[in-house]
Amino acid sequence: MKPIIKLYRGYANEQELVVMGHVFKPTKKAEYDFQDKNFKNASSIIGMYRMKTWTNSDIYLKHNNKIIHTKTLSDGYFKFCIPLEQTDYGWIDYEVSLNYQNKTITAKESYIRPRVDHLGIISDIDDTFLISYTMNPLRKLYNLLFRNVNRRKIFEDVNAHYQALSQSGRNINEELNIFFYVSSSEWNLYRFIVRFTEIHKLPKAVLLLKDIKTSLLNFFWTGRGDHNHKFEKIKHVLEFYPNLKYILIGDDSQEDPYIYESICKIFPLTVQAIYIRQTTKKKKSKVIKTLQNLETLSVEVCYFKKSKEAIAHSKKIGLIS
Repeated sequence: MKPIIKLYRGYANEQELVVMGHVFKPTKKAEYDFQDKNFKNASSIIGMYRMKTWTNSDIYLKHNNKIIHTKTLSDGYFKFCIPLEQTDYGWIDYEVSLNYQNKTITAKESYIRPRVDHLGIISDIDDTFLISYTMNPLRKLYNLLFRNVNRRKIFEDVNAHYQALSQSGRNINEELNIFFYVSSSEWNLYRFIVRFTEIHKLPKAVLLLKDIKTSLLNFFWTGRGDHNHKFEKIKHVLEFYPNLKYILIGDDSQEDPYIYESICKIFPLTVQAIYIRQTTKKKKSKVIKTLQNLETLSVEVCYFKKSKEAIAHSKKIGLIS
């Protein structure tokens, strides 16, 4: 047995690099198997919520031929926020390691450094592009447990819209626009979400998720509860990249419209457009009122049922060709 380092995609601006991950205690448990079906898949999913994190573990980042040392927090989470000495743009590899029983355990991931004239696209996940049935907790839980990542569904034409936004204003040989997927799902589901986006050829993105859960009891509340963390994560991104213009994409199943409204009030020059997916048979009057208020802040809005409507709107306002 040996400890496990889980790295997540990081991000950098002109001055600072941010990379993060978790360290888990030595375990015999197998990684989530993307091919498992039915009860085996359920067992794999539950297993992701029962892994034990390693508090105060020594962890080392290798960057620009330097070794930078820190320790994990109480939930096994670590985060390096360091001054950046980098001239490259796009996706760049990084490496983190720890020492265990006189052996070095290493993990590698990548971080993105966008150019300041690019767009930033921030998207929710559940019921924005991944069909999750958020308004029906039992059905949501059933899908999470008994449908593996290969059997989960995406909304039609999401890929076309997101890929077009990723290329908006870019030449073919340039780096693509930066994407963030921000969700109330926990870090436990990171590999699942990454694999789902790869299967459906969605743009490579930085994921910003909720604090990890490490007990079976907490599992049954996955993706629920306070959504304030989404507001704080999005606010952090806009503060970290103040020179980007942003597109915010979400749905009307929970708090996205109201979180985005608050963001636009704080950053009145930053958000260009907001897209909200309609998840019920009728549009919600409170959401309509919120989006109308956003229009008075000179933000383009689109409340859509199908992604082809969002694509048409993006073409109409010149976001995509």
